[in-house]
Amino acid sequence: MGKFDSRNSQKMSRRKGQAKKKARLKRRAETARAGRVQKKPAGKKKAAASAAAQS
Repeated sequence: MGKFDSRNSQKMSRRKGQAKKKARLKRRAETARAGRVQKKPAGKKKAAASAAAQS
């Protein structure tokens, strides 16, 4: 390890890896959320129909 190699240290490699992992999961969650939003109106109709049937 040289004087300016602190960003290539084992600690920084772990930190960078964890940041990339979290970014990947965040992107995956956003795409999943976007996919669910498009399908919601069909689900809402069923919920409204069952609520009307109960009252």
